[in-house]
Amino acid sequence: MLALVRLLQILYAAYKFRLDTFIAVRRLPWTIRWLFIPITWLPTPDAPRGERLRLFFEHMGPVFVKFGQLLSTRPDLIPPDLMNHLDKLQDNVTPFPSEDFVALVEASLEAPIDSLFKQFDREPLASASVAQVHTATLHNGKQVVVKAVRPGLEPVIEKDIALLRLVAFLAESLSADGRRLHMRDVVEEYRHTIFDELDLLREAANASQLRRNFQGSEMLYVPEVHWDYCRRDVMVMERIFGIPVTHVDALNAQKTNMKCLAERGVEIFFKQVFEHNFFHADMHPGNIFVSTENPHNPKYIAIDMAVVGSLSREDQYYLARNILAMFRRDYRLVAELHVFSGWVPEDTSIGELEAAIRSVCEPIFEKPLSEISFGHVLISLFQTARRFNMEVQPQLVLLQKTLLNIEGLGRQLYPELDLWSTAHPYMERWIKNRFHPKALLTELRRYGPEWMEKFPEIPHLIFNNLEQLQELTKLTPEIKQATKAVAAKPNTVVRRKQIAAGVLILAAVTAWPGFWTWIQNLPKTSLALILVAAAVWLLR
Repeated sequence: MLALVRLLQILYAAYKFRLDTFIAVRRLPWTIRWLFIPITWLPTPDAPRGERLRLFFEHMGPVFVKFGQLLSTRPDLIPPDLMNHLDKLQDNVTPFPSEDFVALVEASLEAPIDSLFKQFDREPLASASVAQVHTATLHNGKQVVVKAVRPGLEPVIEKDIALLRLVAFLAESLSADGRRLHMRDVVEEYRHTIFDELDLLREAANASQLRRNFQGSEMLYVPEVHWDYCRRDVMVMERIFGIPVTHVDALNAQKTNMKCLAERGVEIFFKQVFEHNFFHADMHPGNIFVSTENPHNPKYIAIDMAVVGSLSREDQYYLARNILAMFRRDYRLVAELHVFSGWVPEDTSIGELEAAIRSVCEPIFEKPLSEISFGHVLISLFQTARRFNMEVQPQLVLLQKTLLNIEGLGRQLYPELDLWSTAHPYMERWIKNRFHPKALLTELRRYGPEWMEKFPEIPHLIFNNLEQLQELTKLTPEIKQATKAVAAKPNTVVRRKQIAAGVLILAAVTAWPGFWTWIQNLPKTSLALILVAAAVWLLR
């Protein structure tokens, strides 16, 4: 009954904000079209559809606001006119009673609030759709913030998600845009995202990792997590004091070096993505502050690490190569990298993809580099590749959104920011350092023991795989006889040569990040012959 009432509330709100204009009503079958007849008599709304969608989410409450925020992180799916308004969704929610907050903290930490803290402020510092924050002081005098998940949120989320699934199903059934946007997949992604945010131990772990990555850095400060006070629904961390990054007047008043601040934002982003491979993926202005300690050498302060991202080693490499190739206007290389990385199907025509990328990028690069939006170039590139059946990985989408936030913020602080002048030398240096002998030695030390343990199994695995591929590859009797001879070699002889060969192979694989992609793309016949030849040569 409650679900039916909630569904009626959603339908009423959809009518109120004229969400019917998102659907081509005339193309619907008569069995459904009659439901829309009453509202088609209403005048066409003056407000843009993006604004009406934002107001709908805000009207429906916290769960829908969070869903709208998730949609705003999908520039690969959502049209720009909707993105511009969804980015404005506010997460300011009416706080729940302080008594409930105190009871939740005491139940989780199994102690009275007065024994846990020397001082506790019962007035909330901030209230969001998922959690609420209060300030406190520990008995050792350290000032902290106490964050707790809203009580009773999970049942509400499950009910609203069930209704969102229904809405998504109807959208995909009734609208071509709904099918193109994969609305049901977006709803499932939202479910995973919001339930991850309910686990404050996950956020605390993310914050600790990010703090460790930037320990002693002059660019970014991450507050300390007090693990003794952390549970799944409660988290306590150091209280920070700084100027919100959007308060430009306050930053100018303390004579902040805005050029340095903007460039450091870009450098922090690339350091997280390419050096640490662990990036804060929710870097909207509300989560970023600027320290007041040294305005001439400004430092960022980051909070709210519920959403983080990372890339595979291959995606890191191909992304860096793609960005460098794009700004050199080497569209052929961009197309080849897309195919070689597996981002688009291997049977994609390189020439056609190259032409499509050129048609998108050339108008952009006619502008001065300082006026080019780095984030929008990536979005345009991925949108073009989608025409060739590219499935964008969620990590790449998170990276796009984070880059857009950083770029927009940097140019708000310092309009003359040339992001490319900061990014270009950084990526050139990263690619060069990645293949430095010291880096290769580090990789050998890191992965060598694990891989070497598996090398004795290689001859048997080769033989077993060749047996399975025999019918497909049409192996000749001579090759088959050679493989059997390899498998029959005494294990003591094999092991010594495997160790020597294994070190060389491991070094080669480490030096070439695209090795496994290349192997996967080889025809099975070629792969079988290469494996047999390598085995015979190494074990002869």
